[in-house]
Amino acid sequence: VMGLGTAITVSAIAVLAVIWGLSIPLTKLGLDSLPPMTLTALRFVTALPPLFLLSLRSRLPMRALPRVALLGVIGISIGQVAQTLGIEGTSASVGAILSATIPVFVVVFAALRLRQRVTLRQMFGLLGAFAGIALVASGAGDGAAVAAPTSVEGIAWMLVSSIAIAFYYVWSVELTRDYGTPAVAAWSTLFGLIALSPWAIAEMTRVPIHPTVEGLAVAAYLGVFVTAVGLYLWLHLLRTVAAVVATSVQYLHPIIGIVVGSAMFGDRLGGAFAFGVALILGGLGLVVAPGRRS
Repeated sequence: VMGLGTAITVSAIAVLAVIWGLSIPLTKLGLDSLPPMTLTALRFVTALPPLFLLSLRSRLPMRALPRVALLGVIGISIGQVAQTLGIEGTSASVGAILSATIPVFVVVFAALRLRQRVTLRQMFGLLGAFAGIALVASGAGDGAAVAAPTSVEGIAWMLVSSIAIAFYYVWSVELTRDYGTPAVAAWSTLFGLIALSPWAIAEMTRVPIHPTVEGLAVAAYLGVFVTAVGLYLWLHLLRTVAAVVATSVQYLHPIIGIVVGSAMFGDRLGGAFAFGVALILGGLGLVVAPGRRS
């Protein structure tokens, strides 16, 4: 019989996988009525109140603000804007699987920044993941049907997003250890929004914007659920279970994104695409799976 603690953990993983899995196809839907900078800005405007509510017990000293501001510019402004631009230029299914490459870049940056050793198994995983990215991006064979609405620029933006978000995760390790993840997340989001605001305002003056209830609902979902609630559940998992269990979300949410994207937008999942997805998820498994020693 499943214990209460196990049931809560499984439920948290399932809910987080669904929340994150829906983010890519819903962003695609939101872009029908809102341009990318505006959608991203609205997302973080709605995310800030719950984020600062989560961080009430944490204080961020003045000396930490420059580093947190830099993280916000890289991880929030560049990372999330690049993701929105990438989703605009890819099919929902391609965007979902490319967003799952963040842990791969985390390993690379952890080796550079934290001097963590990259094992031979992880090297094979990295190579497999990048081979899968190339296959998904190429649209070779029957996968071309999937990649038809996907541009090279869209794929490049998705990879820029993964790199920027991975940079954010790794370079925030010391800050979150010293001041708490909620405070760093809230303040970095605020600084990221400040850096993004001029571009969003310029976009609003240049592009006719006709917000719909659907588009505003997507922005609210991305801000409140994907950013704020997603962060809370992620912190809960990291506090209560082993990291390898928490990272199981990385396997689930792209699959949900692909299935939902296929249903919403009619993406045809060909054999080449499926093989590329298998390579990416298999490489991800080799990268994040625990070794014999911690």
